[in-house]
Amino acid sequence: MSAEDCAVLNSFKNLRLTVLVTHSGIDHPEIEPVNSTYAADSLRMLYEHAENYRTVLCWRPIVPGLNDSDEHIERARELSLHAHATVFTGLFFRDEIKAYYESHGMPVPYEDTARRKIMPEQAEQRILDAFDLHKAAGGAEWGTLFRKTSCGVAYAWGEADYNGHYGVRELCDICPPEQIALCKKAWVRPPLDAVVHEARALGATGDVEVNDRAIVVEGLDEPPRYYLQHGFGYQCHDRSKPHHYRQHGRAPIGWKAEDGPKTA
Repeated sequence: MSAEDCAVLNSFKNLRLTVLVTHSGIDHPEIEPVNSTYAADSLRMLYEHAENYRTVLCWRPIVPGLNDSDEHIERARELSLHAHATVFTGLFFRDEIKAYYESHGMPVPYEDTARRKIMPEQAEQRILDAFDLHKAAGGAEWGTLFRKTSCGVAYAWGEADYNGHYGVRELCDICPPEQIALCKKAWVRPPLDAVVHEARALGATGDVEVNDRAIVVEGLDEPPRYYLQHGFGYQCHDRSKPHHYRQHGRAPIGWKAEDGPKTA
């Protein structure tokens, strides 16, 4: 990104532009052939010139042994100061990625693949501990961290999360108090009859439920679930693919079971 590019982005008057800059910091050339400094430099340029747009650092994918060292975390901390918000998450470790690792003779980071992103509990805790230690000790400043992209985008614009993540309350324990207040005010449990009507029109089968965390449906792929989620401002989950407490919609790999409220 150049200053001229930023001027073009700033010229848009009737669009709310959010530029998501993905930076992994992975140094292995077989995995990340494009040097991460390109993304880092672009992020700094975008943030410096932002007027009518916002820029969000997407620190991903975080993979144990590849980019989760203290040095990598410190690099991400410094970059987080050049973004309106920072989102961190793990790896979509699918069969194709596993096959690529194996065909190139690289150590496979996980034994199993998963349909959701893998972000082990220990890896997340190291990042959050680093954040807390810096803050508690009056050390180097961090940018604002979020677990979900929509949470970071909403914060960057000073609005409530359009995905209704406030219902999954343990997601919010790292969010700024003012952002939690915004999301809480906007979060309203939708009436069951209205949800049933919309879900059936989209082809939902089986029972439709609205609980304290999410709408729960059967027979709907992701696009129609997102339609319900955005329309009601309330999480929408597939009953056959439950979201477990504290895993934040992540794969179970790297997480230990913990008692918590019944979720779906």
